[in-house]
Amino acid sequence: MSMAVGGSGGAKADINVTPLIDVLLVLLIVFMLITPHTPTGLDTLVPQPPPPNQPPPPPSQDPNVVVEVKKDHSIEINGQPVNQNDLTTRLEDIFKTRATKVVFVKGDPDLDYRYVAQAVDAAKGAGLDKVGLMTPKVEAGQ
Repeated sequence: MSMAVGGSGGAKADINVTPLIDVLLVLLIVFMLITPHTPTGLDTLVPQPPPPNQPPPPPSQDPNVVVEVKKDHSIEINGQPVNQNDLTTRLEDIFKTRATKVVFVKGDPDLDYRYVAQAVDAAKGAGLDKVGLMTPKVEAGQ
């Protein structure tokens, strides 16, 4: 390091970095506090098709439970009609004996999302761990 002693009388152009470091430390602390509080979306699951050379299991042994919301706002669980008010209790009955608590929700493409969200809310209210959303591409296996 060098040190200037004496006087050359001219102006010095040294940058004082102390305020810059203070500002950077404050910004670092602010970002560390904000990062854990960023909102996240829903976790998604995709139903896996059976292997190509194996036939699909019969509906009574099918591990996938699909809640389908039709265009006329009617609801079906694996093809069986269910009343909107009984959806939560019906899902609770289905998943009493199952070890995996995963349900897939399928909505008509022309349907408002709020009806699908109500089905997701009913599934969460039934105590299900994971709720997946089915799309036309997922159904086609793409």
